[in-house]
Amino acid sequence: MSDQPRMHDTKNDMSLETRREMAALLDATLATTLDLYGHAKQAHWNVKGPNFLTLHELFDSVASNALAWSDDLAERNVTLGGTAHGVAALVAKRSKLPNYPVEAQNAAVHVEAVATALATLAALVRGAIESADRAGDKGTSDLFTGISRAVDKDLWFVESHRG
Repeated sequence: MSDQPRMHDTKNDMSLETRREMAALLDATLATTLDLYGHAKQAHWNVKGPNFLTLHELFDSVASNALAWSDDLAERNVTLGGTAHGVAALVAKRSKLPNYPVEAQNAAVHVEAVATALATLAALVRGAIESADRAGDKGTSDLFTGISRAVDKDLWFVESHRG
């Protein structure tokens, strides 16, 4: 896959250059968001401790949100004429998240790891808002703004379980 995404024909009136730039931005964010889904599910399946049920359900909620955000990112990309790349090999290669401590069982370790993943995505999305604004794509900027608010809220919920 090249740095210049192949674009499909569309009657969308944004310039090809803008659509290409936004498709690349959306696709890059998609990889990290799909990886967040995996991080949250890893925590959901493996968390142990006195707050098991609360954290088990919270991590599942984060995973569900990440899937919804992923779908929105992918669909916006394709709407602009791009191609969404969500296969595991590309996600692993392109995600900006740090590696997850997959052997962890302790609740505090999972809380910290999921909080770090959410904070990483939050920063990435805030940068994407700025990029979409500079490109003049208010629709993509609005999508990223909505995701930003939701990621920040999930981060708040997860960080509330810090010791």
